[in-house]
Amino acid sequence: MSRRKIFNNRNIIPDYLYNSKLVSKFINILMLDGKKFIAENILYSSLNILSKNKKKDKLDLFELAINNVKPIIEVKSRRVGGTTYQIPVEVKPSRGYTLAIRWIIFFAKKRSNKECMIIKLSNELLDAINKKGNSIRKRNEIHKMAESNKAFAHYRW
Repeated sequence: MSRRKIFNNRNIIPDYLYNSKLVSKFINILMLDGKKFIAENILYSSLNILSKNKKKDKLDLFELAINNVKPIIEVKSRRVGGTTYQIPVEVKPSRGYTLAIRWIIFFAKKRSNKECMIIKLSNELLDAINKKGNSIRKRNEIHKMAESNKAFAHYRW
């Protein structure tokens, strides 16, 4: 009998402006202390700034940024015979989106500028679209780690 808890996925309601579940998930992760209206304003304003810079559709730019940051493989620790191995495994699509969103928000908050969160988030999304910046570097580090531990892939089960 497995000791793992079975997790039921929650149904996310799409946001009212773009009717996208991905945007709604981003807003929910960006939200602090239940202040959803502020999180919505931050994201929508940063998407407006992005669309002015790139002259494209806001939702397409947002999805492009998330897909550029989304990892394909990651490493998980497995204990085999008293030794812990870092085993590369493929990332499920839902986890990939969650990791990408988490990294973009984390590195946007970490930017050292004395600007507001709207500008920080729009700059981080712009860097993700151009395939540079901290969130892309994080994805590349994880891919390198998985590539270097490819020899332990046979421990996957």
